[in-house]
Amino acid sequence: MRFGRLLANVAGGGVAIFGALACGDDSPGAMTMPNESATEVMGSTSAPAQTTSGEPSPTTTDAPTTDPGTDSTGGQMTTGEVIGTTADTTEATDASSTTGPGGPRCPAGELACDGDVALTCDDDGNIIETTPCPEVCVPTLGCVLCVPGTDVCDGPVSKHCRADGLGLEESLCDPLQGLLCEPDSGRCVGDCASDALTASYIGCDYYPTVTPNIVAANFDFAVAVSNTTDEPAQITITRDDVVVDSFEVAAGEVEVAPLPWIAALKEPKASTIVQAGAYRLRSDRPVSVYQYSPLEYDKRDKFSYSNDASLLLPTNVWGAATRVITRNTFGALPGAYVVVARIDGTLVELTPSKTGAPVLPGGGVTADGHGQALLNAGDVLLVISGVAGGTPDQADLTGTLVSASAPVQVIGAHACTNIPFDKQACDHLEESNLPLQNLASGYFLTTPLVKPPKQPAAKKARMIRIVATAPGTSLTYDPPQPGAPSMLEQPGDYAEFTSAHDLWIGANHRIAVAEYMLGQDAGGNTGDPAMTVAVPPELFRTTYAIHAPTNYESNYVNVVAPTGVTVTLDGNPVPEPGWTAIGKTGWSVARLPLANKGDGDHRLTSDHPFGVQVYGYGQYTSYWYPGGLNLAPLP
Repeated sequence: MRFGRLLANVAGGGVAIFGALACGDDSPGAMTMPNESATEVMGSTSAPAQTTSGEPSPTTTDAPTTDPGTDSTGGQMTTGEVIGTTADTTEATDASSTTGPGGPRCPAGELACDGDVALTCDDDGNIIETTPCPEVCVPTLGCVLCVPGTDVCDGPVSKHCRADGLGLEESLCDPLQGLLCEPDSGRCVGDCASDALTASYIGCDYYPTVTPNIVAANFDFAVAVSNTTDEPAQITITRDDVVVDSFEVAAGEVEVAPLPWIAALKEPKASTIVQAGAYRLRSDRPVSVYQYSPLEYDKRDKFSYSNDASLLLPTNVWGAATRVITRNTFGALPGAYVVVARIDGTLVELTPSKTGAPVLPGGGVTADGHGQALLNAGDVLLVISGVAGGTPDQADLTGTLVSASAPVQVIGAHACTNIPFDKQACDHLEESNLPLQNLASGYFLTTPLVKPPKQPAAKKARMIRIVATAPGTSLTYDPPQPGAPSMLEQPGDYAEFTSAHDLWIGANHRIAVAEYMLGQDAGGNTGDPAMTVAVPPELFRTTYAIHAPTNYESNYVNVVAPTGVTVTLDGNPVPEPGWTAIGKTGWSVARLPLANKGDGDHRLTSDHPFGVQVYGYGQYTSYWYPGGLNLAPLP
């Protein structure tokens, strides 16, 4: 029982025999460490024709070659026979022996096994060396410490044998996520186990994070947790392992939880690392989570003036490389981004774009925007832009490449800015930035509605920002957009334009795309800046559970679907007259009001994948975020 002895050594603290073990984090399904440098490569272009799947897809990828969102799996840990052993019963007594009853006993140029003895074979199939294995022999690998792909429980910890057989990756079966280690399989089991979760915005482990905002501190930073399962979800929010709040979300309900501001992130003086600066939210059932900065726009007859919201991505779909999207410095108010780690010892490297300097240095980040930072789980690296001059200011962190040795969360933000820079009034911006592995070469973009006082809702133009991930990125539009950019020269370059049209944007490489609401003085006598990111059609879903806060005056959802496809909102089909064609793409958009009553939860469904954007307005403020998405890495 050599492998049993190995496990006993682990349980007893004798880990030195492993050498450097690959340590997982304290959540289930710890991800394989990706390469420290991310490579961006090409995608494809052209608007999609109408299809039953609704999924135009690029042909190549710019994601890191290691998929940080995929756990390796394996069968039950074995202690006896090694599958594929070339000689199960015949002892190797002569290192020069080359034949046996069944012919050659030694695969040419490989390592073979005779029980727990490793056989080294020359190119002619001769056994040239025999090595007794202290633990176990595996064909082609020889003497190893465990059988690759197998798992075993050590109390609440699942230990997975690495592909090289030379160490174990450990994952805590987190009881706060309703997980336990199943002895028969050696793996974490439960609704929140890595094997049970899909790659989407619905998950069990999140890191709500404060971003810079000039709003008064008496307004509440908050999270909204939506439970679409048929069982209650138990929620626990911690910071630095200290419980901040715990509560239950009933089946099909939503709960809002105010959280204290983190002053070092809300009102920074320079770029910095805030240890344990992020909250951690865990659930024992899959939920969706949104953060509001702040939640209220009106409190005790005082207006906040500076709000936005962000869809949060669960840790199982984070990526190791991201192109930042934010906005220019506005006066003395900075653009910003935050990077949050989920694994201790995560090394983060920053490569600024042409506009990504100056920054206010600190936390390992220099004034030119370059930097490295070593983060532990829950630590936050905050980078804020300096003043470069110009109108608008030329300092803009957009396009900066964030590369990490393990998956991280990146949120682009702004303390408060006008959009455009010369039209009032300023408002807070924030949104989760999609990892490179989830970007594509084409997107549908649709115009939001606004509702001026005592007038019906009407479309209002928004600003569109496009970020390149590869050199020589050419851009096309359906319908054509006069004056829109047609080329981005280098990775990290960006361009933007204002449009009141629904459109498809296509490129010959992957791009990242953001949309920004315009300020009140930019037309319509209502609305203020807010930010969202575009979702590739490849990541559209057939079902969404969204949340729209009921304390806002009006809330809307924009739905994009193949023309003629039936989509239901809260069980009611969207009527045919409610759809507007998007150029010649074969897709259409419906702009729908969301009832401002009940708990703010809404459900949209269809037999075909479709896209959703959620937004709303209060007095002198607004919010905007993608309603959800799948997050499997794109090919």
